[in-house]
Amino acid sequence: MAQTIGFIGLGNMGGPMAANLVGAGHAVRGFDLVPASLDAARAAGVAVAGSALEAAEGADIVVTMLPAGQHVVEVWTQLTGAVPAGTLLIDSSTVDVESARRAHALAEARGCPSIDAPVSGGTGGAKAATLTFMAGGSAEAFARAEPVLKAMGRSVFHCGAAGAGQAAKICNNMILGISMIGVCEAFALGEKLGLSRQALFDVASVSSGQCWSLTTYCPVPGPVPTSPANTDYRPGFAAGLMLKDLRLAQAAAASAGAATPLGAEAAQLYALFNALGHGAEDFSGIIRMLRGSEAGDAA
Repeated sequence: MAQTIGFIGLGNMGGPMAANLVGAGHAVRGFDLVPASLDAARAAGVAVAGSALEAAEGADIVVTMLPAGQHVVEVWTQLTGAVPAGTLLIDSSTVDVESARRAHALAEARGCPSIDAPVSGGTGGAKAATLTFMAGGSAEAFARAEPVLKAMGRSVFHCGAAGAGQAAKICNNMILGISMIGVCEAFALGEKLGLSRQALFDVASVSSGQCWSLTTYCPVPGPVPTSPANTDYRPGFAAGLMLKDLRLAQAAAASAGAATPLGAEAAQLYALFNALGHGAEDFSGIIRMLRGSEAGDAA
């Protein structure tokens, strides 16, 4: 069923997501602070609004895709002071669990069902509508949100109560950060031992070393032609965003009293990689730092 949707945050992820909602037949009104993002959204069929509140006006559903928890809380504070009770609020940003729960509380006080629904899949998944959504909130809110989320993604999971989507996202991306470092270290070691990257890939991809970081996002050119390693690490998922997620995981671990020594080490390594000026590169590019050199790839 076609609905009227307000979409706030039309950047590298939000823009394609909003475009996919238009493609699914929904009437989408969007807002972003960046003029170029508004222009791209307009070209994709999104009706451009002059403010976040204007984007939300008359909407059945409002989706936010924002940089950090403080932005989500600020925007949801505005929204819940203006939208009518019953408006479904969905946040697809990746933020800390506490901010997600604060946003849910704002929505509940207004009588608005709400979902925290961060995504996995990067910009490619956003464009192709193949994202994975991890949702937290009531079963009733999830039932309303699910058809809209499926217009933007391939897999949609209800992970539990308020904040559970964010918890799933940061745990998943901690696994990703750790596993990518492990795969990078293995290829760097293989190169030192005279092993070709293709031979290592062929063995590990069908053995106990198999993982997504290897078979889908291989950090060296060649074995997986679609990985960013083949385009000089032009980002599908930037190293700066990986650092953000790893830091969110560490903050959550500290709050919950959980021991995550590998997650902590991964966060430190990505912090160093970012400090060296590589935050805008793909996170798989950390292999160049782990080799002990930022030079090009070995054969």
